[in-house]
Amino acid sequence: RLHGGALTSLRRGLCSAPPPVLETPPPVRAGWRPIRKLLAANRGEIAIRICRAATELNIKTVAVYSKEDFGSLHRYKADESFQIGAGKSPVGAYLSAEEIVELAKQHNVDAIHPGYGFLSENPDFAKACEREGIKFVGPTVDNLLTFADKTTARIAAIEANVPVVPGTDESLTDFADVKAFVDTNGLPIIIKAAMGGGGKGMRVVREMSDLQPF
Repeated sequence: RLHGGALTSLRRGLCSAPPPVLETPPPVRAGWRPIRKLLAANRGEIAIRICRAATELNIKTVAVYSKEDFGSLHRYKADESFQIGAGKSPVGAYLSAEEIVELAKQHNVDAIHPGYGFLSENPDFAKACEREGIKFVGPTVDNLLTFADKTTARIAAIEANVPVVPGTDESLTDFADVKAFVDTNGLPIIIKAAMGGGGKGMRVVREMSDLQPF
């Protein structure tokens, strides 16, 4: 046990210790630039979470919103916010890839974070960002070309020996093909759009009466 004087000396010693030396940051890569301003190409809580993470990293944030989302909280959580998709549907506004990229250029945005859904799996959007020198926060264009289309993603999984559930290896456009699949594999089945974006989601079919021609 230390007596009072020794404890006092120990405390003084700790207080007078030099501050820790931070590690030297890695060298800057050719063509690399820091992200100082980031645009959240999404809405609602997804955009709020993007902005919060960026703010914690001392990155300025930009929000976009449709006319219907004028009073949405996510636009007030960003440093700047701009309306997009004039004359378009609420969903269509957030799918306005070229408009979002152009807005990012006008306001000196370094990176665009798509969140999930909407444009997050759109290779053309990632290409547009790349073309304008804006960082796309997400997979590479090559990865998106493979995995944005669920049928090619399935083929890639099979080639990599990843177990997959029974399904079709190509998009179906004929009701007869859907019925043939059900006749072979039974119910329930899940119908999913081959390409994501726009809130299509998945539909579970448990009864043949629910499986209507499309």
